[in-house]
Amino acid sequence: MASARSTRASAAVDRLKRRTGNLAYSMARTADGLFFLSEAPGAPALNPPLELDDFVAFVNGLGPQEVRRISKNDEKFEKQLVRKKPAE
Repeated sequence: MASARSTRASAAVDRLKRRTGNLAYSMARTADGLFFLSEAPGAPALNPPLELDDFVAFVNGLGPQEVRRISKNDEKFEKQLVRKKPAE
């Protein structure tokens, strides 16, 4: 389970690196399994040690956000979903 946790956290850091262009971001784990991020290995932490879900949310909120690209058909479908909400 520990490797899956680290994989999810490191994937979030990799996405941050792509979004910002800063390849020096570094993630570390504490002995009790909490995560923190720094701008470079050995640099001060940017956050207090966090649980996995909180860490991933923190990292995902940093830097420019990726714009979700949707096709015109997807856009029309989403509008239809909004119009067809069931009556209560």
